[in-house]
Amino acid sequence: MDYAVIMAGGTGKRLWPLSRKNRPKQVLRLFEGKTLLRRCFERLRPVFEPEQIFVLTSAAYVQTVSEDVPELAAGHVIAEPIVRDTAGAIGLASAVLSRHDPEATLAVVTADQVIEPVETFAQALRDGVTFVNHRPESIITFGIRPTFASTQLGYIKLGSEQKEPDCTNPIGLVEAFREKPDEPTAKDYIASGQYCWNSGMFVFKAATMIEHLRTFLPDSVEPLLRIRDAWDRPDHNAVLKEWFPKLPKISIDFAVMEKAPYVHAIRLACRWLDMGSFLSLAEMIQRDTDNNVIIAGFHKLMDSRDNILVTEEDGHLIALMGVQNMVVAHSKDATLICPIDQTPRLKELVEMLEQQHGDRFV
Repeated sequence: MDYAVIMAGGTGKRLWPLSRKNRPKQVLRLFEGKTLLRRCFERLRPVFEPEQIFVLTSAAYVQTVSEDVPELAAGHVIAEPIVRDTAGAIGLASAVLSRHDPEATLAVVTADQVIEPVETFAQALRDGVTFVNHRPESIITFGIRPTFASTQLGYIKLGSEQKEPDCTNPIGLVEAFREKPDEPTAKDYIASGQYCWNSGMFVFKAATMIEHLRTFLPDSVEPLLRIRDAWDRPDHNAVLKEWFPKLPKISIDFAVMEKAPYVHAIRLACRWLDMGSFLSLAEMIQRDTDNNVIIAGFHKLMDSRDNILVTEEDGHLIALMGVQNMVVAHSKDATLICPIDQTPRLKELVEMLEQQHGDRFV
Protein backbone atom coordinates (compact mmCIF):
# COMPACT_ATOMS: atom_id res chain seq x y z
CA MET A 1 0.00 0.00 0.00
CA ASP A 2 1.07 3.62 -0.48
CA TYR A 3 1.53 5.95 2.49
CA ALA A 4 2.48 9.57 3.12
CA VAL A 5 4.67 10.51 6.08
CA ILE A 6 4.80 14.15 7.19
CA MET A 7 7.98 15.02 9.08
CA ALA A 8 6.97 17.64 11.64
CA GLY A 9 9.58 17.64 14.37
CA GLY A 10 11.49 20.92 13.93
CA THR A 11 11.20 23.86 16.33
CA GLY A 12 12.07 26.80 14.10
CA LYS A 13 14.42 29.03 16.12
CA ARG A 14 14.52 31.55 13.27
CA LEU A 15 10.86 32.34 13.94
CA TRP A 16 11.34 33.09 17.66
CA PRO A 17 9.46 34.26 19.71
CA LEU A 18 6.50 32.84 17.77
CA SER A 19 7.87 29.31 17.58
CA ARG A 20 9.01 27.63 20.80
CA LYS A 21 10.11 24.22 22.03
CA ASN A 22 6.52 23.41 23.00
CA ARG A 23 4.95 25.14 20.00
CA PRO A 24 6.92 24.60 16.79
CA LYS A 25 6.59 26.63 13.61
CA GLN A 26 4.47 23.89 11.99
CA VAL A 27 1.50 24.71 14.24
CA LEU A 28 1.63 28.51 14.15
CA ARG A 29 -1.64 29.84 12.70
CA LEU A 30 -0.17 32.43 10.38
CA PHE A 31 -1.86 31.58 7.09
CA GLU A 32 -5.50 32.66 7.22
CA GLY A 33 -5.89 30.77 10.49
CA LYS A 34 -4.22 27.60 9.18
CA THR A 35 -0.93 26.04 10.23
CA LEU A 36 1.85 24.79 7.98
CA LEU A 37 1.06 21.26 9.17
CA ARG A 38 -2.61 21.64 8.27
CA ARG A 39 -1.73 23.00 4.84
CA CYS A 40 0.65 20.09 4.28
CA PHE A 41 -2.04 17.56 5.23
CA GLU A 42 -4.52 19.20 2.85
CA ARG A 43 -1.87 19.21 0.11
CA LEU A 44 -1.60 15.43 0.41
CA ARG A 45 -5.35 14.75 0.31
CA PRO A 46 -5.70 14.64 -3.50
CA VAL A 47 -3.33 11.65 -3.46
CA PHE A 48 -3.79 9.94 -0.08
CA GLU A 49 -6.75 9.14 2.16
CA PRO A 50 -6.44 10.10 5.85
CA GLU A 51 -5.86 6.46 6.82
CA GLN A 52 -2.78 6.47 4.55
CA ILE A 53 -1.20 9.53 6.19
CA PHE A 54 1.17 9.48 9.17
CA VAL A 55 2.87 12.32 11.03
CA LEU A 56 6.31 11.86 12.54
CA THR A 57 6.96 14.40 15.29
CA SER A 58 8.59 15.01 18.65
CA ALA A 59 6.96 13.34 21.64
CA ALA A 60 6.33 16.83 23.05
CA TYR A 61 4.14 17.76 20.07
CA VAL A 62 1.86 14.71 19.81
CA GLN A 63 -1.21 16.35 21.36
CA THR A 64 -0.73 19.57 19.39
CA VAL A 65 -0.43 17.63 16.12
CA SER A 66 -3.48 15.49 16.90
CA GLU A 67 -5.57 18.60 17.61
CA ASP A 68 -4.44 20.31 14.42
CA VAL A 69 -5.14 17.27 12.22
CA PRO A 70 -8.00 15.37 13.92
CA GLU A 71 -8.63 13.32 10.77
CA LEU A 72 -5.51 11.23 11.42
CA ALA A 73 -6.29 7.64 12.35
CA ALA A 74 -5.44 6.34 15.81
CA GLY A 75 -1.77 5.53 16.09
CA HIS A 76 -0.84 7.59 13.03
CA VAL A 77 1.14 10.17 15.01
CA ILE A 78 4.55 8.61 15.59
CA ALA A 79 6.50 10.21 18.44
CA GLU A 80 10.29 10.52 18.38
CA PRO A 81 11.64 10.45 21.96
CA ILE A 82 14.59 12.66 20.94
CA VAL A 83 15.89 14.20 17.73
CA ARG A 84 18.12 11.92 15.64
CA ASP A 85 18.08 13.92 12.38
CA THR A 86 16.40 12.81 9.16
CA ALA A 87 18.08 9.41 8.84
CA GLY A 88 16.65 8.39 12.20
CA ALA A 89 13.23 9.83 11.40
CA ILE A 90 12.99 8.17 7.99
CA GLY A 91 14.37 4.91 9.37
CA LEU A 92 11.74 4.94 12.13
CA ALA A 93 8.91 5.56 9.66
CA SER A 94 10.19 2.77 7.42
CA ALA A 95 10.43 0.34 10.34
CA VAL A 96 6.94 1.13 11.66
CA LEU A 97 5.14 0.98 8.31
CA SER A 98 6.94 -2.17 7.16
CA ARG A 99 5.73 -3.92 10.33
CA HIS A 100 2.28 -4.57 8.86
CA ASP A 101 2.97 -3.99 5.19
CA PRO A 102 6.26 -5.38 3.87
CA GLU A 103 5.43 -3.82 0.47
CA ALA A 104 4.81 -0.33 1.88
CA THR A 105 5.71 2.61 -0.34
CA LEU A 106 6.42 5.85 1.55
CA ALA A 107 6.15 9.41 0.28
CA VAL A 108 8.06 11.47 2.86
CA VAL A 109 7.29 15.21 2.91
CA THR A 110 8.04 17.99 5.37
CA ALA A 111 5.53 20.14 7.22
CA ASP A 112 7.46 23.41 7.06
CA GLN A 113 7.27 24.00 3.30
CA VAL A 114 4.87 26.00 1.18
CA ILE A 115 4.20 24.47 -2.25
CA GLU A 116 1.91 25.90 -4.89
CA PRO A 117 0.01 25.01 -7.01
CA VAL A 118 -1.24 21.93 -5.19
CA GLU A 119 -2.29 20.20 -8.42
CA THR A 120 1.26 20.26 -9.82
CA PHE A 121 2.67 18.88 -6.58
CA ALA A 122 -0.02 16.18 -6.41
CA GLN A 123 0.79 14.94 -9.91
CA ALA A 124 4.50 14.80 -9.10
CA LEU A 125 3.70 12.74 -5.98
CA ARG A 126 1.55 10.35 -8.01
CA ASP A 127 4.34 9.95 -10.54
CA GLY A 128 6.90 9.32 -7.80
CA VAL A 129 4.76 6.62 -6.20
CA THR A 130 4.02 5.03 -9.58
CA PHE A 131 7.71 4.99 -10.54
CA VAL A 132 8.80 3.40 -7.25
CA ASN A 133 6.04 0.80 -7.41
CA HIS A 134 7.27 -0.13 -10.91
CA ARG A 135 10.92 -0.06 -9.79
CA PRO A 136 11.05 -0.99 -6.10
CA GLU A 137 14.85 -0.72 -5.95
CA SER A 138 14.66 2.99 -6.78
CA ILE A 139 14.28 6.17 -4.73
CA ILE A 140 12.59 9.31 -6.01
CA THR A 141 13.47 12.77 -4.79
CA PHE A 142 11.96 16.07 -5.89
CA GLY A 143 14.06 18.91 -7.25
CA ILE A 144 12.87 22.50 -7.09
CA ARG A 145 13.54 24.72 -10.09
CA PRO A 146 15.87 27.37 -8.59
CA THR A 147 14.78 30.99 -8.88
CA PHE A 148 18.02 32.51 -7.61
CA ALA A 149 21.54 31.44 -6.62
CA SER A 150 20.78 30.40 -3.05
CA THR A 151 23.70 29.69 -0.71
CA GLN A 152 21.37 28.38 2.02
CA LEU A 153 20.00 25.34 0.20
CA GLY A 154 21.47 22.06 -1.01
CA TYR A 155 21.40 21.16 -4.71
CA ILE A 156 20.95 18.02 -6.78
CA LYS A 157 22.48 17.51 -10.22
CA LEU A 158 20.21 15.74 -12.69
CA GLY A 159 21.17 13.66 -15.67
CA SER A 160 19.03 13.34 -18.78
CA GLU A 161 15.31 13.01 -18.11
CA GLN A 162 12.88 10.74 -19.91
CA LYS A 163 9.23 9.80 -20.01
CA GLU A 164 8.35 6.80 -17.84
CA PRO A 165 5.33 4.48 -18.15
CA ASP A 166 2.16 5.86 -16.48
CA CYS A 167 3.96 9.05 -15.40
CA THR A 168 3.21 12.59 -16.52
CA ASN A 169 6.50 14.17 -15.42
CA PRO A 170 9.83 13.21 -16.97
CA ILE A 171 12.20 11.53 -14.51
CA GLY A 172 16.00 11.69 -14.46
CA LEU A 173 18.80 9.93 -12.63
CA VAL A 174 20.44 12.01 -9.89
CA GLU A 175 24.13 12.39 -10.69
CA ALA A 176 25.17 14.15 -7.48
CA PHE A 177 24.02 15.80 -4.27
CA ARG A 178 25.77 19.08 -3.46
CA GLU A 179 25.80 20.83 -0.10
CA LYS A 180 25.21 24.56 0.37
CA PRO A 181 27.57 26.27 -2.12
CA ASP A 182 29.21 29.69 -2.12
CA GLU A 183 27.59 32.31 -4.34
CA PRO A 184 29.83 31.90 -7.43
CA THR A 185 29.28 28.13 -7.37
CA ALA A 186 25.54 28.57 -6.94
CA LYS A 187 25.49 30.89 -9.95
CA ASP A 188 27.36 28.27 -11.99
CA TYR A 189 24.79 25.67 -10.94
CA ILE A 190 21.93 27.89 -12.10
CA ALA A 191 23.61 28.71 -15.42
CA SER A 192 24.20 25.03 -16.23
CA GLY A 193 20.50 24.16 -16.09
CA GLN A 194 21.37 20.77 -14.59
CA TYR A 195 20.84 21.65 -10.93
CA CYS A 196 17.75 21.91 -8.73
CA TRP A 197 17.30 22.80 -5.11
CA ASN A 198 17.09 19.75 -2.88
CA SER A 199 13.55 19.71 -1.44
CA GLY A 200 14.21 17.01 1.18
CA MET A 201 11.16 15.03 0.00
CA PHE A 202 11.41 11.40 -1.12
CA VAL A 203 9.45 8.35 -2.28
CA PHE A 204 10.77 4.84 -1.64
CA LYS A 205 9.87 1.33 -0.55
CA ALA A 206 10.22 0.91 3.21
CA ALA A 207 12.06 -2.37 2.70
CA THR A 208 14.47 -0.74 0.24
CA MET A 209 15.28 2.05 2.69
CA ILE A 210 15.96 -0.43 5.49
CA GLU A 211 18.33 -2.35 3.21
CA HIS A 212 20.15 0.87 2.29
CA LEU A 213 20.51 1.69 5.98
CA ARG A 214 21.85 -1.82 6.55
CA THR A 215 24.48 -1.19 3.87
CA PHE A 216 25.41 2.45 4.48
CA LEU A 217 24.52 3.01 8.16
CA PRO A 218 24.79 -0.43 9.77
CA ASP A 219 24.67 0.89 13.34
CA SER A 220 21.05 1.90 12.71
CA VAL A 221 19.77 -1.56 11.86
CA GLU A 222 19.53 -3.23 15.27
CA PRO A 223 17.70 -0.27 16.89
CA LEU A 224 15.24 -0.08 13.98
CA LEU A 225 14.54 -3.81 13.94
CA ARG A 226 14.07 -3.87 17.72
CA ILE A 227 11.56 -1.03 17.41
CA ARG A 228 9.78 -2.66 14.47
CA ASP A 229 9.44 -6.04 16.17
CA ALA A 230 8.01 -4.47 19.34
CA TRP A 231 5.63 -2.03 17.67
CA ASP A 232 2.42 -3.95 18.47
CA ARG A 233 3.48 -5.12 21.90
CA PRO A 234 2.40 -3.44 25.15
CA ASP A 235 6.03 -2.45 25.78
CA HIS A 236 6.58 -0.76 22.39
CA ASN A 237 6.96 2.72 23.94
CA ALA A 238 9.58 1.46 26.34
CA VAL A 239 11.45 -0.22 23.49
CA LEU A 240 11.24 2.96 21.41
CA LYS A 241 12.63 5.08 24.27
CA GLU A 242 15.44 2.57 24.83
CA TRP A 243 16.54 2.00 21.24
CA PHE A 244 15.73 5.17 19.29
CA PRO A 245 18.47 7.24 21.03
CA LYS A 246 20.98 4.62 19.84
CA LEU A 247 20.42 5.58 16.21
CA PRO A 248 23.29 7.55 14.64
CA LYS A 249 22.49 11.26 14.37
CA ILE A 250 22.95 12.04 10.68
CA SER A 251 20.97 13.38 7.76
CA ILE A 252 19.42 11.00 5.24
CA ASP A 253 21.35 12.74 2.45
CA PHE A 254 24.73 11.98 4.03
CA ALA A 255 23.69 8.54 5.27
CA VAL A 256 21.93 7.15 2.19
CA MET A 257 21.03 9.44 -0.72
CA GLU A 258 24.60 10.39 -1.68
CA LYS A 259 25.62 6.72 -1.74
CA ALA A 260 22.60 4.74 -2.92
CA PRO A 261 22.19 3.61 -6.53
CA TYR A 262 19.03 4.28 -8.55
CA VAL A 263 18.18 7.64 -7.01
CA HIS A 264 15.97 9.53 -9.47
CA ALA A 265 14.37 12.96 -9.42
CA ILE A 266 11.28 14.77 -10.62
CA ARG A 267 11.56 18.51 -11.18
CA LEU A 268 8.82 20.40 -9.40
CA ALA A 269 7.61 23.37 -11.41
CA CYS A 270 6.09 24.89 -8.29
CA ARG A 271 6.37 27.91 -6.10
CA TRP A 272 8.31 26.49 -3.15
CA LEU A 273 9.38 28.04 0.12
CA ASP A 274 11.21 26.46 3.03
CA MET A 275 9.36 28.30 5.81
CA GLY A 276 12.23 28.72 8.23
CA SER A 277 12.56 32.46 8.75
CA PHE A 278 10.76 35.78 8.84
CA LEU A 279 12.05 36.55 5.35
CA SER A 280 10.51 33.40 3.89
CA LEU A 281 7.31 34.09 5.81
CA ALA A 282 7.23 37.57 4.25
CA GLU A 283 7.31 36.04 0.77
CA MET A 284 3.92 34.43 1.43
CA ILE A 285 2.06 37.55 2.59
CA GLN A 286 0.76 40.37 0.43
CA ARG A 287 2.45 43.65 1.31
CA ASP A 288 0.67 46.93 1.96
CA THR A 289 1.24 50.10 -0.07
CA ASP A 290 4.36 50.89 2.00
CA ASN A 291 5.81 47.42 1.47
CA ASN A 292 5.04 46.28 5.03
CA VAL A 293 4.20 42.64 5.77
CA ILE A 294 1.49 42.58 8.42
CA ILE A 295 0.09 39.53 10.22
CA ALA A 296 -1.82 41.22 13.02
CA GLY A 297 -5.47 41.80 13.73
CA PHE A 298 -4.89 45.28 15.19
CA HIS A 299 -2.17 47.53 13.83
CA LYS A 300 -1.44 51.17 13.07
CA LEU A 301 1.54 52.38 11.05
CA MET A 302 2.62 55.98 10.49
CA ASP A 303 5.50 56.87 8.17
CA SER A 304 6.76 53.27 8.36
CA ARG A 305 7.77 51.02 5.49
CA ASP A 306 9.54 47.76 4.59
CA ASN A 307 8.74 46.19 7.98
CA ILE A 308 7.54 42.74 9.06
CA LEU A 309 4.89 42.71 11.84
CA VAL A 310 3.64 39.42 13.24
CA THR A 311 1.45 38.38 16.17
CA GLU A 312 -1.06 35.61 16.83
CA GLU A 313 -2.59 37.50 19.76
CA ASP A 314 -6.06 38.49 18.49
CA GLY A 315 -6.50 41.48 20.81
CA HIS A 316 -2.96 42.86 20.67
CA LEU A 317 -2.26 46.13 18.85
CA ILE A 318 1.09 46.79 17.14
CA ALA A 319 1.77 50.45 16.32
CA LEU A 320 4.82 51.86 14.50
CA MET A 321 5.94 55.43 13.88
CA GLY A 322 8.83 56.33 11.61
CA VAL A 323 10.17 52.76 11.49
CA GLN A 324 11.88 51.08 8.53
CA ASN A 325 13.31 47.64 7.77
CA MET A 326 12.43 46.14 11.15
CA VAL A 327 10.91 42.89 12.39
CA VAL A 328 8.40 43.23 15.22
CA ALA A 329 7.22 39.80 16.38
CA HIS A 330 4.98 39.58 19.43
CA SER A 331 3.97 36.54 21.46
CA LYS A 332 2.24 36.22 24.81
CA ASP A 333 5.42 36.45 26.88
CA ALA A 334 8.12 37.79 24.56
CA THR A 335 8.59 40.40 21.83
CA LEU A 336 11.34 40.58 19.22
CA ILE A 337 12.38 43.90 17.67
CA CYS A 338 15.36 43.86 15.33
CA PRO A 339 16.53 45.02 11.90
CA ILE A 340 15.50 42.59 9.18
CA ASP A 341 19.12 42.00 8.19
CA GLN A 342 19.89 40.78 11.74
CA THR A 343 17.34 37.94 11.69
CA PRO A 344 19.94 35.31 10.65
CA ARG A 345 21.37 35.72 14.19
CA LEU A 346 18.16 34.56 15.90
CA LYS A 347 19.56 31.11 16.68
CA GLU A 348 22.40 32.80 18.55
CA LEU A 349 19.90 34.89 20.51
CA VAL A 350 17.78 31.88 21.43
CA GLU A 351 20.84 29.99 22.66
CA MET A 352 21.78 32.96 24.88
CA LEU A 353 18.25 33.11 26.30
CA GLU A 354 18.36 29.41 27.06
CA GLN A 355 21.66 29.79 28.92
CA GLN A 356 20.31 32.68 30.98
CA HIS A 357 16.69 31.66 31.58
CA GLY A 358 16.53 27.92 30.87
CA ASP A 359 13.38 26.83 29.02
CA ARG A 360 11.23 29.76 30.16
CA PHE A 361 11.39 31.79 26.96
CA VAL A 362 12.49 29.18 24.42
